[in-house]
Amino acid sequence: MILDQFRLDGEVAVVTGAGRGIGEGIALAFAEAGAAVVVAARRTAEIEQVAEKIRAAGGESLAVTTDVTDLENLEALAEQTVSTFGKLTTWVNNAGGSPMRMPSSELPREEWHRTIALNLTAVYEGSLVARAHMDEGNIINITSGAGTGPVPGSAHYGAAKAGVNSLTWSLAAEFAPKVRVNAVAPGAIPTEVMLKAIGKTEDQLDEVLDAWQVPLGRLGTPEDIAAACVYLASPAASWVSGEIIRVGGGAKAR
Repeated sequence: MILDQFRLDGEVAVVTGAGRGIGEGIALAFAEAGAAVVVAARRTAEIEQVAEKIRAAGGESLAVTTDVTDLENLEALAEQTVSTFGKLTTWVNNAGGSPMRMPSSELPREEWHRTIALNLTAVYEGSLVARAHMDEGNIINITSGAGTGPVPGSAHYGAAKAGVNSLTWSLAAEFAPKVRVNAVAPGAIPTEVMLKAIGKTEDQLDEVLDAWQVPLGRLGTPEDIAAACVYLASPAASWVSGEIIRVGGGAKAR
């Protein structure tokens, strides 16, 4: 049955930045599709809540407090996953973002370094750690349309995400045929980090929709991104690697 190809039964997935927003949506969707899910982020209380939601729904989950910019933390995350569930088959590099949006000439140098460390270096190191603990599986990077075109005020973030796109293509070639590597580029998802970056609140979502001019007529949700990730992690995408899937309602990056 074709629908069976979209199930994740027996899979073990790690999702970074999984305490809220897109990461939480991915973790919950993976669990609903049948995977055991390790939720990772710096905020322990938040990931414990997500793990408890999964367990309350009958799934298997583990919360591991993790700073993805710390290589030892990434190693510990992978090792704890394997020791608890016996294997690691999917790794989602979701943690990222930048709350600052300003001209490059005004950007503090420390914000450049922080953005590259969180959005690019952590993806690189997380992918290598994941591959070292996988026999077979897949890696999914959460990138951005900012990595494929100009986004004034977010040059630092766009540069990092362009690097993520390049990593996705290169690692897909290097890790084949045992491990697939793909990426998902979300459009306007009104998460806390995005709203802070563009200086809007949840009461101003209509303004965000107007500014982005989304052809499909609405802003995105974490579930929209999660659905694409479930597909990429599933047997349905067994012949898909090195691809970047844009999920943005038809709108270009801003």
